[in-house]
Amino acid sequence: MDFKNKLTHWYSINKRELPWRKTKNPYYIWLSEIILQQTQVKQGLPYYEGFVKQYPTVFDLANASEHDVLKLWQGLGYYSRARNLHATAKHIAFDLDGKFPDNYKDLLKLKGVGDYTASAIASIAFNEVAAVVDGNVYRVLSRYFGIDTPINSTAGIKEFKALASSIIDKKEPANYNQAIMEFGAKQCKPKSPDCSICPLKDSCVALQKNLVDVLPVKLKKTKVTTKYFNFLVCIDQNKNTLLEQRIGKGIWQNLYQFPLIESEKSLTTKEFQLLNLKDTALEKLKFEYSLYNETDKIHKLSHQHLHTKFWIIEVDELPKERIPIKNLTTYPTPVLISEFIEHFNFNSM
Repeated sequence: MDFKNKLTHWYSINKRELPWRKTKNPYYIWLSEIILQQTQVKQGLPYYEGFVKQYPTVFDLANASEHDVLKLWQGLGYYSRARNLHATAKHIAFDLDGKFPDNYKDLLKLKGVGDYTASAIASIAFNEVAAVVDGNVYRVLSRYFGIDTPINSTAGIKEFKALASSIIDKKEPANYNQAIMEFGAKQCKPKSPDCSICPLKDSCVALQKNLVDVLPVKLKKTKVTTKYFNFLVCIDQNKNTLLEQRIGKGIWQNLYQFPLIESEKSLTTKEFQLLNLKDTALEKLKFEYSLYNETDKIHKLSHQHLHTKFWIIEVDELPKERIPIKNLTTYPTPVLISEFIEHFNFNSM
């Protein structure tokens, strides 16, 4: 039994029962693939179910507000995925009359859809022979064939795509693609896989050469920067607060946060007192303040580590842009902010 037959046989016995595997509807498959980009199934599943319930068709999603889409996405991170999801839904609903592109080439033109996602949708929804290459597939192919070309190099991307395309099951591409991805997720795990029960163990190069912990090879490219955030949690006597919407192309685009001051280092209470508050929400206000967390809360993103402090600002009355504290949870916010809202006792103020 060859490589692909062993994989699909293993898959028939070990596959997880997941809702997007019970349909050929390209909307549901596209939705699941966007949610699962850089997200594990156990985390993404409830979000998928939430989106299907809230927006059962592409027209429902297209007609939603970005505010509501971001709110439903809250906690998944990489929010550009949600914005692209919404933009693509509008394009399909209004420009394509609700009809999804039915081939890899045209799917690749959609916003937020790259090679992997286009291949997945094309093969699963339309049975096109389009090989998927995601993190799980890189790992399986690298180990089984003993390939040490870095998977995030230009040469590696081309090499693994060519290899995946050469061995895909041309009669059942959907089943094969799902099989190799599931195999990487459940059997050929990143760390400490149980090779003793692997159906490919007799012909796996990495196992034979003791390279399982070495492969796949990945170049370290991302330089992590450190930033210092000071959030101003303003509270007036009428239980109002302030939020601001992040604009531009940086992190958390279009999400809401408490007014923010960035600093060059972590501030002490005395240093905060000396800040220039011009052009901030506090510029013309008389206020009392206290530090909520003496130790920085460190929020790690893929390319940034945010050292964060929350400053509690008490004022008599906030400007007209104020919102009732009771409405805070209706705004789409980054996890860092939503966790603070959840744990801070506003009623005690």
